[in-house]
Amino acid sequence: MTESALRDGLAGVDAAALAVGFSTALRRAGLPSSPDRAAWLAQALRLVPPTAREPLYWTCRVALVSSHDQLPVFDAVFSAVFDGTLDPADTRGDANSPPAIGAAEHTRTAPSGRRLAHADGQVPASRAPVAAPGEANDNESDTPASEAILAMASPDEHLHEKSFAELTPEEAAHVRQLVGRIVLATPERRSRRTRQWAQSGAKLDLRRTIRAARRTGGDASSLVYARRRPRPRRLVFLCDVSGSMEPYTQVFLSLLQGAVAGAQAEAFVFSTRLTRLTRQLSNRNADKALALGAAAAPDWAGGTRLAESLRRFIDGYGRRGLARGAVIVLLSDGWAQDAPELVDAQMARLRRLAYRIVWVNPRKAGTDYQPLAGGMAAALPYCDAFVSGHNYTALTEVATAIRAGDQRRGHPVGCPLQPGRNL
Repeated sequence: MTESALRDGLAGVDAAALAVGFSTALRRAGLPSSPDRAAWLAQALRLVPPTAREPLYWTCRVALVSSHDQLPVFDAVFSAVFDGTLDPADTRGDANSPPAIGAAEHTRTAPSGRRLAHADGQVPASRAPVAAPGEANDNESDTPASEAILAMASPDEHLHEKSFAELTPEEAAHVRQLVGRIVLATPERRSRRTRQWAQSGAKLDLRRTIRAARRTGGDASSLVYARRRPRPRRLVFLCDVSGSMEPYTQVFLSLLQGAVAGAQAEAFVFSTRLTRLTRQLSNRNADKALALGAAAAPDWAGGTRLAESLRRFIDGYGRRGLARGAVIVLLSDGWAQDAPELVDAQMARLRRLAYRIVWVNPRKAGTDYQPLAGGMAAALPYCDAFVSGHNYTALTEVATAIRAGDQRRGHPVGCPLQPGRNL
């Protein structure tokens, strides 16, 4: 396919749809591709439109490939999806590169009845000639790029949009595996430790300069500069495991288990009391970690003492350093037995300690939802982000909210935000 054909074929394709479709194709080929990486790719494609195959290749590679070992699979999938516009062997100079996935003829029928590939050797629909510029195209979905997106659809794609509360036991088990592999990252902060750095943007390091001068008889022949090392901020989860949150608890705990094992996050659950589950969820076996977590929380599926649980967390862990400058993620529907003024007081205390507060409420996905519950209404002014997280796709918003920078700059510490602001 020529570059003009590629540009015309992808001209009407939404960047988000292209990113989701291609990342799905990578997952089917065995390459881990989380929703947040697909979101990065969509943002990158808006900055670098796919007008040529080389920028498209490198944009996808930078956003979706995390190690050199993943390159053979990535190159093969890219070649198959985008009609062989890039030869993996030519890219790396390897004549023995494995054949592209999808090079063998096969048959597949799209939901509309169109055949995406033919067993009789005819050209697949995804490689059909592109209409010349200016020619009429009554059905935009007939373009090769749209056919490629249809070919990339996964049989499990419907699970991404299905609410966690509606999953069957088999579907829930599969979604928990996907959720456990989501990569979460927090904003960085400057630590007290320093490292040697170029002069630009760094301060003179007298200690290292004097130490280096000892090698030249006390004459400081060169100056050494250093700057404070960046470190990711601590990530803390507080998950509501009361009866009203039971349809979502198992999946959310899988998210916590993956965050504890991958991002060294801290995990707490609460219902009528607060329980720390960081040690239990650090087990690499997801099923065993969830079983240990359920056994450690005796108040599972009970009532919700939101204010009391926040008070226990702040007094026992938060003020000692666990919440200072951290990103706090609260997963709860806000249906609390505590008085709203008590929730307000504890959220104000937490606001003074935390760098960022993200509230995940699966009820928010409802079309007519309004945060009128006493606990939710009292807590919302202190939150920096308010997302639903009710399905696999919505967890992308959670990951984005966690790694976002501080949106409260300029507000006095502890000063509540206006409801709905910065959300």
